[in-house]
Amino acid sequence: MTESRIAQFLMAATLCATFVGCRAPGEVVGGGTAPVEAAEAGVRLHFLEIVTPEVDATCGSIEATHGVRFGDPQADLGGARTAALASGGLISVRAPMNPAEDTVVRPYLLVDDIETALANAAAAGAEIAMPATPLEGRGTFAIYFLGGIEHGLWQL
Repeated sequence: MTESRIAQFLMAATLCATFVGCRAPGEVVGGGTAPVEAAEAGVRLHFLEIVTPEVDATCGSIEATHGVRFGDPQADLGGARTAALASGGLISVRAPMNPAEDTVVRPYLLVDDIETALANAAAAGAEIAMPATPLEGRGTFAIYFLGGIEHGLWQL
């Protein structure tokens, strides 16, 4: 992964935090009086998607570096091979599904209410690329573009 792609990923995580309702410890939300507990605050990465024409090399590199093992391709995830994240989520590596699909590293952040999160993103100027879409047994995901970055949301 190039330094440019790493920078894109970090910027995506930061921008998503701005638009999906992340809060600081001690912050009072929704006009209430109870502060958010530190354990609840922050960005929760659930799914990290890497789209590359070099699936086997990418999986091999991550396996060698992090001591994880990628499974067989999963049809419901576009043929992605996945490995567990320490957070309980997944990292997925798949090939582009069509010639027009670009290579990308797309973080999907957990949200409690995906429709509200999408509305917040749209209000900030995002283009909704994939509306809230259920995946049987996995939850609901959505994708939006903002600032030249692809962002993913996930609701369990």
